[in-house]
Amino acid sequence: MMKKRSISASKASLVLFLCQMISALDVPLDSKLLEELSQPPTITQQSPKDYIVDPRENIVIQCEAKGKPPPSFSWTRNGTHFDIDKDAQVTMKPNSGTLVINIMNGGKAEAYEGVYQCTARNERGAAISNNIVIRPSRSPLWTKEKLEPNQVREGDSLVLHCRPPVGLPPPIIFWMDNAFQRLPQSERVSQGLNGDLYFSNVQPEDTREDYICYARFNHTQTIQQKQPISVKVFSMDSLNDTIAANLSDTDIYGAKPVTERQPILLTPTGSTSTKVELRGNVLLLECIAAGLPTPVIRWIKEGGELPVNRTFFENFKKTLKIIDVSEADSGNYKCIARNMLGSVHHVISVTVKAAPYWITAPRNLVLSPGEDGTLICRANGNPKPNISWFANGVPIAIAPEDPSRKVDGDTIIFSHVQERSSAVYQCNASNEYGYLLANAFVNVLAEPPRVLTPANKLYQVIADSPALLDCAYFGSPKPEIEWFKGVKGSILRGNEYVFHDNGTLEIPVAQKDSTGTYTCVARNELGKVQNEVRLEVKDPTMIIKQPEYKVIQRYGQVSFECIIKHDSTLLPTVIWLKDNDELPDDERFLVGKDNLTIVNVTDKDDGTYTCIVNTTLDSVSASAVLTVVAAPPTPAIIYARPNPPFDLELTGQLERSVELSWIPGDENNSPIKNFVIEYEDGLHEPGVWHYQTEVPGTQTTVQLKLSPYVNYSFRVIAVNEIGRSQPSEPSEQYLTKSANPDENPSNVQGIGSEPDNLVITWESLKGFQSNGPGLQYKVSWRQKDVDDEWTSVIVANVSKYIVSGTPTFVPYEIKVQALNDLGYAPEPSEVIGHSGEDLPMVAPGNVQVHVINSTLAKVHWDPVPLKTVRGHLQGYKVYYWKVQSLSRRSRRHVEKKILTFRGNKTFGMLPGLEPYSSYKLNVRVVNGKGEGPASPDKVFKTPEGVPSSPSFLKITNPTLDSLTLEWGSPTHPNGVLTSYILKFQPINNTHELGPLVEIRIPANESSLILKNLNYSTRYKFYFNAQTSVGSGSQITEEAVTIMDEAGILRPAVGAGKVQPLYPRIRNVTTAAAETYANISWEYEGPDHANFYVEYGVAGSKEDWKKEIVNGSRSFFVLKGLTPGTAYKVRVGAEGLSGFRSSEDVFETGPAMASRQIDIATQGWFIGLMCAVALLILILLIVCFIRRNKGGKYPVKEKEDAHADPEIQPMKEDDGTFGEYSDAEDHKPLKKGSRTPSDRTVKKEDSDDSLVDYGEGVNGQFNEDGSFIGQYSGKKEKEPAEGNESSEAPSPVNAMNSFV
Repeated sequence: MMKKRSISASKASLVLFLCQMISALDVPLDSKLLEELSQPPTITQQSPKDYIVDPRENIVIQCEAKGKPPPSFSWTRNGTHFDIDKDAQVTMKPNSGTLVINIMNGGKAEAYEGVYQCTARNERGAAISNNIVIRPSRSPLWTKEKLEPNQVREGDSLVLHCRPPVGLPPPIIFWMDNAFQRLPQSERVSQGLNGDLYFSNVQPEDTREDYICYARFNHTQTIQQKQPISVKVFSMDSLNDTIAANLSDTDIYGAKPVTERQPILLTPTGSTSTKVELRGNVLLLECIAAGLPTPVIRWIKEGGELPVNRTFFENFKKTLKIIDVSEADSGNYKCIARNMLGSVHHVISVTVKAAPYWITAPRNLVLSPGEDGTLICRANGNPKPNISWFANGVPIAIAPEDPSRKVDGDTIIFSHVQERSSAVYQCNASNEYGYLLANAFVNVLAEPPRVLTPANKLYQVIADSPALLDCAYFGSPKPEIEWFKGVKGSILRGNEYVFHDNGTLEIPVAQKDSTGTYTCVARNELGKVQNEVRLEVKDPTMIIKQPEYKVIQRYGQVSFECIIKHDSTLLPTVIWLKDNDELPDDERFLVGKDNLTIVNVTDKDDGTYTCIVNTTLDSVSASAVLTVVAAPPTPAIIYARPNPPFDLELTGQLERSVELSWIPGDENNSPIKNFVIEYEDGLHEPGVWHYQTEVPGTQTTVQLKLSPYVNYSFRVIAVNEIGRSQPSEPSEQYLTKSANPDENPSNVQGIGSEPDNLVITWESLKGFQSNGPGLQYKVSWRQKDVDDEWTSVIVANVSKYIVSGTPTFVPYEIKVQALNDLGYAPEPSEVIGHSGEDLPMVAPGNVQVHVINSTLAKVHWDPVPLKTVRGHLQGYKVYYWKVQSLSRRSRRHVEKKILTFRGNKTFGMLPGLEPYSSYKLNVRVVNGKGEGPASPDKVFKTPEGVPSSPSFLKITNPTLDSLTLEWGSPTHPNGVLTSYILKFQPINNTHELGPLVEIRIPANESSLILKNLNYSTRYKFYFNAQTSVGSGSQITEEAVTIMDEAGILRPAVGAGKVQPLYPRIRNVTTAAAETYANISWEYEGPDHANFYVEYGVAGSKEDWKKEIVNGSRSFFVLKGLTPGTAYKVRVGAEGLSGFRSSEDVFETGPAMASRQIDIATQGWFIGLMCAVALLILILLIVCFIRRNKGGKYPVKEKEDAHADPEIQPMKEDDGTFGEYSDAEDHKPLKKGSRTPSDRTVKKEDSDDSLVDYGEGVNGQFNEDGSFIGQYSGKKEKEPAEGNESSEAPSPVNAMNSFV
């Protein structure tokens, strides 16, 4: 009973060929067989259906096919025969159907637009290609249009339309600025699928004049640029300022502030739309919304979920992307745009259609005469595609009839075919979205049997394993296969064999007696063929003694055995592994024929050791574990470097080698790891030892390679873990024979030092490299690419030779060959050098400058011809310098700047330019010799930029409600100044900022008085200049308005309640004499404050001098002042950071007493005196009676009788109150003053002000600061007579006396 089954996957690697018959013959992939069998044409390569070509290049339409005999090719164009012989621009490649249309030699691509189809034909049929639509790519220019500037209010939406030219294929759109930088995009600003730039809401920073849309056409590698679009965003503040400037104070004006708006959709419009996409394509849906704040987009699918792993969100979630769409992705997709004010949505109804796609494509049939078969062509699509059949490129309805063929819709049924039934059939499946075209041939073959397995092939297997013997075959009709053992054996049958459909014989369990010759016989009605193969069954490989578990002490030695038995005809290999990895690269591991030995065992040797034995047919392994334990304690061992080797001996002396042997010295308890051999060349470098080689520590002899003409001596150094030994004594000397040089000089170069020479240099050979006496060099050269003979010269042992009289900078072939007294070295290799360079001859031409912005320009130039460079082109240098500033029209010292651009560049960027300036530049080419002539100077101008900050800002003349500002113009205006911008805001006591006020000032102003300010208030000022480009950097200052006399703050405008300034120091008053001044003040704030007084010369830049006030009193005497000098003074409180009074100014009296103003002669005072004359007379009489004498009434006695503690005098030394001195009454009166800190006296502040008593009256003070209490009369040149005092009667004295 014959048994048939398929080969398992594990045995597939042993099978040469598995040929299973289904409904037709399978032709084996055997190259020799395929060359012999007839075969209809098969299209192997063709151009794409939609073929867009570059109109500047030749058009290549591919059509490749195979067949037996080789097919011929023909073409149709637009459905009619295309005769390529009649068109000189069209050629067909040899042995190919590929067309080449010569566009680069006069043809026009547009003339060859059309639909092309290739036919490959031989005697067995005709295959056709797809319809190949040829269209040249197009990259038209942008139509010129006048673009009006976009002026839009802050917060509104905006769409910048791109509208690129219609190209083929469509261009890629992107937005950039003038500096070729991509414009940043965000949730607020993004590019739509149509290329337009959408702003959900505009902001002031969107203002710019260089919104540029670019279209990139990839086929022609061109980029087209739209004209720049200008956008100017008007902020609400600027709108209000503009409106205010054009309306009167009585007009009502003001733009609405930026209002928040709920979302509206910019694209798509309406509430619904539709979208059709093809199966397998990428579905892109887009929603872009306007609104403030910027809306957020969300996508959902109504009645379903978005497909997982195929859904992506792009363009800040404004674009929904679904890849590889199918019919299941049809449905309604909703985008929702939402912000805090509301939402809006749009529903896109998506329908997924499908171009035809294969379910079952027709496959080639190879049939035998009389057999049956089918061709099946099944495709699907939406809508359902139509199926049509062609035979050899002709619709099957009008093709020659074939009685064996029957068409049944998408199937062709073949019955009882004959050889004439061979043909190529085409199936076309098409709908409105595309088509599919497939070629499938029917090849009817009548072939006698052939065995493809090589004859006498040897199969080797291990006993008790399966054996697979191949018999790959082919024939038509399909042959029957039979197997025999031996030449005359009987046919094989029975359960011990398995016969496979592909002819393979399987012996499931091969035994030693299965060895022998097997014959397979293939026969059909056309013939019979047989083939013999041989089978050898081998004994299995076994490990008869496996490695065993070992326990070893540290630093001991262990050995694992692995003894094997194997078939004598197989060659085994043994591999040892540690922990399933290679053995460590360590000399302690010694692998023998059947064992592994480890010496000087360490803890890291712990692990599992495996012995693996491999043959070509099988593999076996065995493992054992090694455990390392600590060694018992041993006496301390002294480790040291080894002793030097000794008894060096040279043997086997040859011309190029010698054997060196030695005896090792003592290891000193540390094994020798290796020996280092060094040599000395007593002929060329006596006394210098060189490294020769090194060998393992177990080796005591070495074969050394030698060089000719060297007087060798050798020494040996031993190395262990501790270090290196001392060198051994040198060996005997050995002089090797001379020989030709083995090598030539290295690093040969040819570089000219002058325009008419060539300097050839090289690295000379070392002494021992000369191989003999008389070392010289043969230097050869000839001009490259010129049919010249070599010129040679022999020089001594030098490293340079100069060739004179050469042309300037031409290439030379150079070689340098070593030679000595015995002959030449091998032929040297050639190197390329150049003769000397000279300065370049011409300047770069067509220098153009493109100013990118106010500080950056781009310069272009045409490269100079390489012949004029006369050297190695190193690059180009651009010299540029500023000629003048366009704003100041002032020239200055010209400082040229240089930029170098390496290589053959033709453009470069010039950074760091000054705005609004005129520049010049020129370009020069540079080689190794230097710079060439300069190009003509090119003048260019930079546009305006923003200015630098104003040079200074000073705030002076503070009053109760005004400040004066003075400033200097910017050091670098960078253009024409249009205005200054002043912003200021108040700062309260907690350093919080108040509302910001902005003022625009004409550019020709340099000062400003700010009025209507709050008094005693700190203000912060921000000041900057503007040009037409924008605002420059700002400068800041702070200043404080002064306090009023009463120390009471006026309420600010709009304040509900007056808040006192607390704490505070107010009413600082000064009374000055020649060299001192009495300072007093009023303080409101926490108790126990410690005060200090700061003073200095008024108008001086010197630091303030500081005096500490003892205690918490509110007065202090400043001493040591200079007479006749104006001083500034202020009072502060310790512990209150930055808190002090406003400044007061006073002047000390002159060194001599000034004339006193005689108030008695004033008219108002005479009237007053008359009114009280009677009273004074009575008082004088009373005084006379009481004192029995005449004269004035003493002030001191009156003050003693009516002491007022608030006006008691103060002692200078300790500040305590004391008595008036009688002697003080007759001292000259000093000029003084007593005014508030603001230098004014208001009558309403005091009803009894001394101002009412006269003009220019000065109250007099003692040195301690007390008020004398009387007014003086006018001093006359002659002293008055009849009175004890020359002073006029004082009303104050009178008042005191009246008491």
